[in-house]
Amino acid sequence: EVHLVESGGGSVQAGGSLRLSCAGSGDTFDDYVIGWFRQAPGKEREGVSEIVCSEGTTHYAESVKGRFTISVDNAKNTVYLQMNSLAPEDTDVYCCGAAFGTKVVVELREHEFDYWGRGTQVTVSA
Repeated sequence: EVHLVESGGGSVQAGGSLRLSCAGSGDTFDDYVIGWFRQAPGKEREGVSEIVCSEGTTHYAESVKGRFTISVDNAKNTVYLQMNSLAPEDTDVYCCGAAFGTKVVVELREHEFDYWGRGTQVTVSA
């Protein structure tokens, strides 16, 4: 079982950047796909990006391609989400999830993720 803690959220103006971190404890990321999701109050959770930590394979939602970059530091058991060119519609609570036992992307299918962090708020003002 892996325990996930997100950090790095905050408030920025449109066009700005933030880097989110998802730190894992209790297990290494070697056997996991780590995904970033976001959710606004009253809306469904949306998959943003995922990475196969042992392989480095990545996958992005169309809405963030070219703006967000996911990466992993296996030595630190941490996955990062670099978010550039932020827009007000990116305002959400961002959380990371861990899908155990797969070496391929899971296409951000929420039910594939076994463990979740509590999230970090990202607010982008116009």
